[in-house]
Amino acid sequence: GEYNEYYARYIGLVPDGDIVEILAREMRLTQALLASVPSAKEEYRYAEGKWSLREVVGHLLDTERLFSFRALWFVRTGGGELAGMDQEVWARASSAGSRPLGELAEEWAALRRADVLMFGSFSPEDGARRGVASGYEVTVRALPWMIAGHELYHRALLRRDYLGEGA
Repeated sequence: GEYNEYYARYIGLVPDGDIVEILAREMRLTQALLASVPSAKEEYRYAEGKWSLREVVGHLLDTERLFSFRALWFVRTGGGELAGMDQEVWARASSAGSRPLGELAEEWAALRRADVLMFGSFSPEDGARRGVASGYEVTVRALPWMIAGHELYHRALLRRDYLGEGA
C-alpha cells in the first residue's frame, strides 16, 4: 500500500539494506559503467524507435529528479497530488541526445549525491508521509526504493541492449 504495483518490478531489483547506502553504492557502479562507454556507442540505438544511450541517461536524470522532487514536496507540504510524467514526451523535449555522455553522467552523479543527502536527512516520520503522484498514493519512504530500482533496471538494459555485456 505504499506505492503503485507497477513499481514493484523496480523495487524488487533492489537488495535489502539501508536505502541511502544503496543509493550511494549503486551510484558508483553506474558511474563506472557510464565511464566505460566508448564514445562511438553514445548515440547507439539497439532498435528503430528506441532511445540512444545518451537519451537513456537523460531519462534516468528526469526520472530521478521527478521522484526526488515528489519526496521533497510530500515532506515539505504534508501531501498533495502531483501530475505524472509521460516519458516519451519528456525524452523528446530533452536535449540529452545531443549532450556528451560525460556531461550527462556528471549531472546524474551530482543529482544522486544531492539525493543521498536529502533522503538521509529525512526522519522516519517524513518517510511515512504520503501523497498522490500519477494518480496513485505513494509514501516518501518508497520513492528512494523506486529511484534505486529504476536505476538498476536501466543499468542492466544498458549492459545488455546497448553494450552487449549481458545483464
